[in-house]
Amino acid sequence: MNLFRFCSGLKVLGYFMILLVFAVVGVSYYAVVVSTWWPILIEGGHGALSVLAALIIFVFHFLLIMLLWSYFITVFTDPGSVPEQFRRELGDENLEAGTSTERGAFGSLGYCPRCRNVKPPRCHHCSVCQRCVLKMDHHCVWIVNCVGARNYKFFLLFLLYTFLETMLDVIVLLPSFIKFFSEAMKHSASPGNLASLVLAFVLNVAFVLSLLCFVVMHISLLSTNTTSVEVHEKTGEGRWKYDLGKKKNFEQVFGKKKAFWLLPLYSKEDLDNMTSLQGLEFPTRSDIDP
Repeated sequence: MNLFRFCSGLKVLGYFMILLVFAVVGVSYYAVVVSTWWPILIEGGHGALSVLAALIIFVFHFLLIMLLWSYFITVFTDPGSVPEQFRRELGDENLEAGTSTERGAFGSLGYCPRCRNVKPPRCHHCSVCQRCVLKMDHHCVWIVNCVGARNYKFFLLFLLYTFLETMLDVIVLLPSFIKFFSEAMKHSASPGNLASLVLAFVLNVAFVLSLLCFVVMHISLLSTNTTSVEVHEKTGEGRWKYDLGKKKNFEQVFGKKKAFWLLPLYSKEDLDNMTSLQGLEFPTRSDIDP
């Protein structure tokens, strides 16, 4: 019995996770903006507290826009699949035999028995999507999609902006959360406001702690030009062949145009000139070392 076919059921879970994302955003928006800081901005006049409220609301909305922009780009961007040209180049006989071969600029091509097709370097089969994904990192139920060569940058930006947004929520809700206990005992606040405040604070604390682990992990992977899958493929002897140095490793994912680094976009020049962004060719240390 092929147990991998049950992995496709994770796609259904993913759609619930998308709803959960919007639910967390909605609860946080109500607690931070509607219930806490917008009333302060409206009623505070021109004092320092009103300026602080305006700043918090502005930063909150900026991070929320960047978060949602990065999220939707990650969800709807194809992480990259093996093009048909690889099947034509290898030939039907070799495909049936399940062989691998050398293909010039593309390096060593592997073979996927499930897809019955060749695989470029750093390509792996996803049991959830039921296909091979270029430079696959992992399948993420939060985005109902794989994270691969063509959406890894967008995924990292989604992590970054979500972490910053949830951290902001925790900081600006902390005074109200502390005050919650005294107000709850005096019954001086509406139950709805108190419930949304506590729920938003607890959810954001949980997300901050979990996202911190993911952010640290992916910074480590990015600095060595490694994917989550490739961590288990390293032999431990010597330096990873795709590790070009921290600066070049960063550029392999984010591109060379600094103006685009914090945006879920690539410049046309980077897309045209950097083969790693397409997920088919990747420079190795032997290409740059003298």
